[in-house]
Amino acid sequence: MVQLTAFQDLDLCNQAPTRLLVYRLVYCQSGSTGLHIDETEFTMQSGQVITITSGQVHYFTALRGQIQVLDFALEFICKDDSDIELIFHNGLFCHFGENELISLRDPALFENLLDKSAAELEQKPFQYLITVRSYIELLLIEINRTKIANGDPIWKPDALFLKFLESVRSTFEKNYTVSDYARLLSTTETRLNEAAKQHTSKTAQNVIFSLKISEAKRILLYQDQSIKEVAYALGFSDPFYFSNFFKKHTGTSPKEYKKAHIV
Repeated sequence: MVQLTAFQDLDLCNQAPTRLLVYRLVYCQSGSTGLHIDETEFTMQSGQVITITSGQVHYFTALRGQIQVLDFALEFICKDDSDIELIFHNGLFCHFGENELISLRDPALFENLLDKSAAELEQKPFQYLITVRSYIELLLIEINRTKIANGDPIWKPDALFLKFLESVRSTFEKNYTVSDYARLLSTTETRLNEAAKQHTSKTAQNVIFSLKISEAKRILLYQDQSIKEVAYALGFSDPFYFSNFFKKHTGTSPKEYKKAHIV
């Protein structure tokens, strides 16, 4: 449900790509580390943090220093709609592959919160999980304050939209329509479209398409599956239709995309 791990002076070049169904926060405490997330390579420096959304594929390419990796399940931190909004506030844990390196304004404060979390998890005093949850909230708030201090616009997500994204991500193979998701979330298609346009300037249907394209890329790059298997995993009954769908949204066929990105 929640785990905090420290890595120091390790060579992680041969680490296999990892796909976790938890939310991961990586903090570079000293030195530097290479980190590959989906299609993008990052080089983290001391005092920087990056968030990785549940479902993203990532791996470390090198580590010269020390990093701390915090993993937590969505249900651990989110007890109500305001908690859900905190997790995704200002684009944190974005579902659209828009990871970013954030240079913290107060690394000492951030490290202190991580150290306190580690102590609670190690010692397990009475109601320690409640305390750890509070520390995670403070960590996320500090990241948000850093982004605002850096001049980033304040972006407050809507809990319904985030629940919609989570529902889509967990049901790709069912090929649900917007109407299906509206029913699952006890809302209307109109409300889902309003939320989608507010946050992405896209219709709810196009949000579904975007998430499917991101997932297709991950499977093509990191799983040994045929185009037919990828199509079925994403709810397409016709592999040829899936290939056309992929090319329409990326400009290249699934086969060409895989060939171009896998050495």
